[in-house]
Amino acid sequence: MKEFVLLFRMDITNEEAQPTKKQMETYMQQWLSWINEIAVNDQLADGGNHFSRQGRVLKSNNEVVETPHIADNNSIAGYIIVLAENLDEASKIPKRCPILNGQNTSVEIRETATTGK
Repeated sequence: MKEFVLLFRMDITNEEAQPTKKQMETYMQQWLSWINEIAVNDQLADGGNHFSRQGRVLKSNNEVVETPHIADNNSIAGYIIVLAENLDEASKIPKRCPILNGQNTSVEIRETATTGK
């Protein structure tokens, strides 16, 4: 099995795009159900976390951007590591990810360099 990182992207800058407390409770129940399904299928590897909305980007020429990298009003909100035979199989895992129920959200799937030699 190879390791793949699922990067969860969402709008972290717009307060209106953030879920309410009640919505967050529902999303967390859906999230735990989805994560448990991955674990039961022996596809969940060690590693993963949520990120804060604060961050900094360091660029060449000593340029500093005082926010996380944002493109198309999206930034990485977190990640998990999953196990799959190939990219096609890994791409099936996030199809039921609750983050995809939001607007302007996405999941990027990347094979880790340690397994993708």
